[in-house]
Amino acid sequence: MRTAAGLNLKDYQAHSATPQSKSNPRSMLRVDWDLKNLAKISDATLPAVTRVLFTDKDLKAREFITSLFEKAGLEVRSDAIGNLFARWVGSEPDLPAVATGSHIDAIPQSGLYDGTVGVIGAIEAIRLLKESGFKPKRSIEIIMFTSEEPTRFGVGCIGSRMLSRSMTVEELVALKDDSAADFDTVRKEAGFDGDLTQIALTEHEYKYFVELHIEQGPLLEQEGIDVGIVTKIAAPATLMITLEGDGGHAGAVLMHERNDTACAAAEITLMIERLTYQMGGLDTVATTGIFTNGPGAVNSIPRHSCLGVDVRDIQLERRDALLDAIQKSAEEICSRRGVRLTTDIINKDNPIECSVELIEKLQKHASRLGISSMEMISRAYHDSLFMAQIIPSSMIFVPCRNGFSHRPEEFSSPEQIDKGIQVLVEALKELASE
Repeated sequence: MRTAAGLNLKDYQAHSATPQSKSNPRSMLRVDWDLKNLAKISDATLPAVTRVLFTDKDLKAREFITSLFEKAGLEVRSDAIGNLFARWVGSEPDLPAVATGSHIDAIPQSGLYDGTVGVIGAIEAIRLLKESGFKPKRSIEIIMFTSEEPTRFGVGCIGSRMLSRSMTVEELVALKDDSAADFDTVRKEAGFDGDLTQIALTEHEYKYFVELHIEQGPLLEQEGIDVGIVTKIAAPATLMITLEGDGGHAGAVLMHERNDTACAAAEITLMIERLTYQMGGLDTVATTGIFTNGPGAVNSIPRHSCLGVDVRDIQLERRDALLDAIQKSAEEICSRRGVRLTTDIINKDNPIECSVELIEKLQKHASRLGISSMEMISRAYHDSLFMAQIIPSSMIFVPCRNGFSHRPEEFSSPEQIDKGIQVLVEALKELASE
């Protein structure tokens, strides 16, 4: 039998079983096919991808992933908020399982590789292990996390927060989207009506967690390195700043009588940039990603402004020092300008260090396969940030062109993704045999 790539199936299976195997054309075709078919399920036109939590496209994408899980012979279940689990049952199913996976939701006008590589890549890793004749001792489970992106409810990693007990049921149901619909109502309308108190993982459910992901930065490509092994994950704090003024007619209110909230917001935005530079940390970053003004008429002085600020670092003390400095400076600016200020910290997560044991295992497998690797810090945050709070975790990064992510130009080649999958295959094989 010949595959679409022209390979003899017996040769392919023998090739897959060899630990030192190189790139596998049939495997790369399967992964590329799955990624591109998933990308078609989108509210944006390719190459852009948009999949927002519990929308029609999100639900259809979940159906597509479920079909891939089932075709791979995995046992599939979902929890009360749509975390999707697909298990390859091991010979000793009572042992804590080995977990891998990522997410498939996508922010508006993003790309087709963020998160999806970790889900499709995990499915392919299990396909390859099955085709090689491997039999796991520990079960291997793929997790497709709900709402890694904060697009709809303003908080990211909702699924992994709930699994790791980093978010309470009370905090979850208090979340509202832009239409003021609460999370509980929206998830039930989407067909997820289970018991929210049963989401959190039990103490011995998993032994390890490994997430495959694109780097979302340029370092691997710049250094010509095949994969990154993540040692630390930065954590964000999200600060919402609300400004209230008196507004008025653009022609009738003199300049010295105004408390224009847009001007205060602009000064605060530039202040955030300046303070971040002054912190002196390469890994200290702050972004004013939301900047809105009202009432939104060209001839009306802004009387309401809102800023959404993301502050993150791998060093908790430095991140929080910057957060405090931003709030104090915003108070001074608003006091001077006669603007009323309200600040609200939406979330304030802790950075984590990945499992030394897993880091060493991943490095070992990459080296044995002839795949170059380097230790990396993840400056973006992922579901691994929360999984690492309860079980040993790490990540495998693959390069992405120019470091682009969260935009339509996001791209990682089949060859680059395949090398990450090869490392994941060998890691799962070892971990599931323990």
